[in-house]
Amino acid sequence: MADEVAKAQTAVAGGDTIFGKILRKEIPCNFIYEDDKCVAFNDINPQAPKHILLIPRKPLAMLSDAEESDVETLGYLMLAAKKVAKQEGLDEGYRVVINNGKHGCQSVFHLHLHILGGRQLGWPPG
Repeated sequence: MADEVAKAQTAVAGGDTIFGKILRKEIPCNFIYEDDKCVAFNDINPQAPKHILLIPRKPLAMLSDAEESDVETLGYLMLAAKKVAKQEGLDEGYRVVINNGKHGCQSVFHLHLHILGGRQLGWPPG
């Protein structure tokens, strides 16, 4: 986790991101879910037995930048997270996380949801 904290401390909003490159297929990625509004794939540094990233095709740097016009995208992502979790067999439960800003440990400034499951998760999460 220390690596992710360090990345978040130096990450800056604006410009292209790794997720933009994945969406444009400049970086190979095996999508486990894909539709016209979002894609999902396994995290390369999983923090649970199942750790999936769900990203919208429409870029939005971070949740705190969201506006009223983003309500459809944000709601759609939550329903897509439910579909992905069901598809991936997370019937016992899962957690959906959105990191926002450096203190939220956001290291990629393209809004994305983490879907974590496959084991009993602890509380509190932080």
